[in-house]
Amino acid sequence: MPTFLDFEKAIAELDNRIEELRETAEGSDLNIDAEIGRLEAKTERLLRETYARLTPWQKTQVARHPDRPHFKDYVAGLVEDFMPLAGDRAFGEDPAIIGGLGRLGGRKVMLIGHEKGDDTASRLTHNFGMAKPEGYRKAIRLMKLADRFGLPVVTLVDTPGAFPGVQAEERGQAEAIARSTEACLALGVPMVAAIVGEGGSGGAIAIATANRVIMLEHSVYAVISPEGCASILWRTAERASDAAEAMRVTAQDLKALGVIDRIVAEPVGGAHRRPAEAIAALGEAVGEELEALAALSRAEVRTDRRAKYLALT
Repeated sequence: MPTFLDFEKAIAELDNRIEELRETAEGSDLNIDAEIGRLEAKTERLLRETYARLTPWQKTQVARHPDRPHFKDYVAGLVEDFMPLAGDRAFGEDPAIIGGLGRLGGRKVMLIGHEKGDDTASRLTHNFGMAKPEGYRKAIRLMKLADRFGLPVVTLVDTPGAFPGVQAEERGQAEAIARSTEACLALGVPMVAAIVGEGGSGGAIAIATANRVIMLEHSVYAVISPEGCASILWRTAERASDAAEAMRVTAQDLKALGVIDRIVAEPVGGAHRRPAEAIAALGEAVGEELEALAALSRAEVRTDRRAKYLALT
């Protein structure tokens, strides 16, 4: 059964009704195809109406949906001959960030991204996509490797933020994030970053300071989570919805502000309902952005990227 969000109660009721009808008709002579078709059409219509008017807080909930495609799903759906590369050559391996070589649309790329995991065991393994310093130092190593061999870099961002634990701070979390951001800016090869779920704080920016930043329609991108912002401003996380509204975290807001370059439409009801369609749409968008950057020289790639971020100041 799909996982329904709080604002999807009416949709959930219709879905449950459809399932009940199918179970009732199973093994009997009842013909309820017309009724099921009517309910399915009503569900589709309600999905369209609901997702056309999502609030920033509701979009945040969609961006965090556990069934939303993750890094490994994008690799499986888009990348051929993926060869993962592990370790930061200094401390260890951080599975919160995965990276490696592969072919995206026939083009050789270095692919780097956050992995949240899709069940309890894998979420613990990947630390819910919250990277430690070694994760960002691995990303730096892979970006430099891509630069050396002239391979474009593609990053998939989906993290609530960098891991805030004591051990991470002891190992230089802030420095690692800053160095990773610096490495993005220094690349002489094209870089495209895609926010596919949550783009949280410096943990996202560290691998998203790209020539082109694109976002899935219902993803979010912000310097702090709505709950964190509400806790600071109003001393309670219960006002997270107010914070999300004020922070302008949605793809639509960020496109209007010039922070991102492109919004990739999601299937009706979000990427978690039709992941294959969402994955294909993102792959097409990334391919188009890489193609547009392919003709630039190394100097032009750097100039293009730095000009983009200087214009935001």
